[in-house]
Amino acid sequence: MTTSSLARRIEAYAQLMRLDRPIGTWLLLWPVLWALWIAGAGRPPERVLVIFVLGVVVMRAAGCVINDFADRDIDPQVKRTRDRPLAARRVSPQEAIGLFLVLIAIALWLVTRLDPLTIKLSVVGALLTVSYPLMKRWFPLPQFYLGLSFGGWGIPMAFAATLGTIPRVGWVLFLAAVLWAMVYDTIYAMIDRDDDLKLGVKSSAILFADMDRLIIGAMQAMMLFALHLAGKSMEFGPWYRGGLAVAALFFAWQQWEIRGREPAACLRAFQNNNYVGMAIFIGILLDQVYRA
Repeated sequence: MTTSSLARRIEAYAQLMRLDRPIGTWLLLWPVLWALWIAGAGRPPERVLVIFVLGVVVMRAAGCVINDFADRDIDPQVKRTRDRPLAARRVSPQEAIGLFLVLIAIALWLVTRLDPLTIKLSVVGALLTVSYPLMKRWFPLPQFYLGLSFGGWGIPMAFAATLGTIPRVGWVLFLAAVLWAMVYDTIYAMIDRDDDLKLGVKSSAILFADMDRLIIGAMQAMMLFALHLAGKSMEFGPWYRGGLAVAALFFAWQQWEIRGREPAACLRAFQNNNYVGMAIFIGILLDQVYRA
């Protein structure tokens, strides 16, 4: 294998893992950081923090690989995904499965550095991750399943790894993260709605139809309310509430962007959710700093 062909192969693997598109990693990482900073009272254990950050990167990559493997015959028929490595046949299905197994092995090694409860929770998370790609075949709300597997499951794991238990606030944060994942992935699904209808692929954007913006708005409000309840139970102050207020402004901007349901605008609204997660984290961080 020549140097140039090796470089092309590495580039194809990186694209398969979405390393060139880190937005998905950030959307999964923010809720984990919320949980770690709350569970650790502003000082999460460094070892646990490093393991979780690496774990999010690896599991997001593994999820992308197994998703593309499951969709290898669908993606070539969708405008947004036809150039993905598996869809374009730059990577073989066997190579994808091999890469997925390597990533899962790395994730397994990382989680075994943690306590038994977190390891048990990780098994559930892995099963959710592997089974998610099948949901869009028959389940009309796969975005909800995505929220359970990718969007929120890191939260109870983070509390378990830090405190050895999962308090009520951890489950409230989990609910907020699931709602948030449904928000941003429904916006994302709006981009592919026409193609998905032709292919018979299920999505919340199809299920919600012309009520999509209204239901997204309701979920945005419910997410913020859940975070408000979590902050109230932890006696968070104005910095935290300010973070929620900024997140609400970003949500309002997203509603404006998706008003015409244009794919480019929906993509911008989806990507804007990175700032939602960041605003909430900064609110938690500043509350902890000034409380101390």
